[in-house]
Amino acid sequence: MKLLSFITDGRASFGAVKDNGVVDLGARMTGCSTLRQLLEAGRLAEAAKLVAAAAPDHPLDKISFAPVIPDPGKIICVGLNYRDHVAETGRTVTENPALFVRFPCSQVGHLQPIVKPKVSDDFDYEGELALVIGKQGRHIPASRALDHIAGYSCYNEGSVRDWQRHTSQFLSGKTFAESGSFGPWLGTADEIPDPSKLTLQTRLNGTLVQNTTTDLLITAIPELIAYISTICPLVPGDVIVTGTPGGVGAKRTPPLWMQPGDNVEVEISGIGTLRNTVIAEPA
Repeated sequence: MKLLSFITDGRASFGAVKDNGVVDLGARMTGCSTLRQLLEAGRLAEAAKLVAAAAPDHPLDKISFAPVIPDPGKIICVGLNYRDHVAETGRTVTENPALFVRFPCSQVGHLQPIVKPKVSDDFDYEGELALVIGKQGRHIPASRALDHIAGYSCYNEGSVRDWQRHTSQFLSGKTFAESGSFGPWLGTADEIPDPSKLTLQTRLNGTLVQNTTTDLLITAIPELIAYISTICPLVPGDVIVTGTPGGVGAKRTPPLWMQPGDNVEVEISGIGTLRNTVIAEPA
């Protein structure tokens, strides 16, 4: 099942993709007005039955895509989690995952514009696999970590590199307003039983700039969940963005920055393709 958050006729809702349309689950499921609330209520099986029995309510091309989870309690990002990216940055592999956070205002949905900040020209792409927690847990063992995942999506973690370098902490360059994107939808975990067997590609204006497979993650998804859940409880709707591979624009000669008018795509096998156009922040 492919679940998404969207806006139509000025109303925010959530639903599932079916026959090139959307079954509006927000209009059908009493007590759930967001995808996060659906996950919190543990009603995925009920949603699947409703989708199987219903005809689409809206064509896909008549909705506005929102971030998959517009209102996450946490967006936890992992840095330096592919060896080729570690190598191109000149850093060394860390003993434990390098974590930082993004805020919900920093992300937009599929087909929505991402914003190059007016204070920087060093706007970089980062294609990544994101996961969404579906079952609460603390101190989750790696052996049971996949049981806590609701599903997977694509993420473009737009990074403002000069601001990222202001200090040793990454946050200032990682959460500019509307600088990243999350979508197009959530591929539920039953359709992706092994997230280590996915291919991730990023394209800028049609040119392939990143290409990897998720088995190359330094800290694999089960171990990430075990580590993060030791620090704080993970709850339904929390998002973990697992890291970007080599090929980022900052480490090319000359650097390859995203510019207004550019088109950027993040495609992950078994999930789909996240597409966005870059615009300039208003003066």
